[in-house]
Amino acid sequence: VQLQASGGGSVQVGGSLRLSCTASGNIVSLNGIWYRQVSGKQREFVAGITAGGSTNYEEFAEGRFTISRDNAKNTVYLQMDSLKPEDTAVYYCAVTPSDGPSMRRPAMYDYWGQGTQVTVSS
Repeated sequence: VQLQASGGGSVQVGGSLRLSCTASGNIVSLNGIWYRQVSGKQREFVAGITAGGSTNYEEFAEGRFTISRDNAKNTVYLQMDSLKPEDTAVYYCAVTPSDGPSMRRPAMYDYWGQGTQVTVSS
């Protein structure tokens, strides 16, 4: 499975962006996730969605970000609203057929997108 992440860009504080992660194959049985990384820092979990559609979010994303999926389009989305300067990062998507109690760990994910830059300016 190859993933193509898109939708990043530059926005002002309070703005919105929708990131897309489109797979080359069927994702219906895959769990999906979004991470972000600031240069010089560790990659951090943003949001995840199971094959069944259950979602979970890191605390900073709760109430502002929404992860969703459209299996017909082989795509996982991350809608980001009320953006803040501290949301500036490269955002990565990943999917996996694996399941378990540690689904926020990057090591659980087999397939990764190339990253898309999000820049929020004040």
